[in-house]
Amino acid sequence: MIFATPSIVVLIPAFNAATPLRALLAELRCHVDPGRTIVVDDGSADETAAVAATAGVEVIRHVENAGKGGALRTGFDWILAHRTFDAVVTMDADGQHDPADMKSLIDVWTRTEAGLVVGWRKRAGTRMPMSRRLSNKMTSFLVRARTGQDIRDSQCGYRLITRRTLEEVRFLANGFEAETEFILRAGAKGIQITSAPIHTIYSRERSFMTHWKTTKAFVRVLLGEYT
Repeated sequence: MIFATPSIVVLIPAFNAATPLRALLAELRCHVDPGRTIVVDDGSADETAAVAATAGVEVIRHVENAGKGGALRTGFDWILAHRTFDAVVTMDADGQHDPADMKSLIDVWTRTEAGLVVGWRKRAGTRMPMSRRLSNKMTSFLVRARTGQDIRDSQCGYRLITRRTLEEVRFLANGFEAETEFILRAGAKGIQITSAPIHTIYSRERSFMTHWKTTKAFVRVLLGEYT
């Protein structure tokens, strides 16, 4: 396992993700003890919670779907109250994040001592859909301009967040835009933010991100309308 010290826990928000989550948790065992992994089942109608429980990880369940931001907030609050740790690594449950890439996040954190390290996926020459490439490029440019920090992939959910950052940054959004809000609020507090290269993985997994609704939410966050 790559995590002996410092103390790191992994947080995975999951919604109707039983099949990809099973594969992710099996691979994750090679890198981190299941006892240091937390899955927030965000009101799933499938076997997401059962899959996580069978894998031996901590499971927190929402009775109703609260959105990705809501699931992250629940996980962060639980970890702050129940775990001793130096940093949290957040991962998506859909199979787009390679557990082995955590080493890249940790290496950048160790070298820079940044409070937030955001995964950076290459866009050109990959299977990332064109619509996602364009929105990713635009949003990342705007967030980078707004914060003045090294943020190359603002929409990436694969992140390393230090305990101090979690204690200082509170966010309000419930949807996918919560991750952008988190970056902006961290930047406003003067927390150092940087990027770490990770693999770009896209297959035919179902996305719960609706482009028009999500784009409007991103714009509202960028304008400072945290709701």
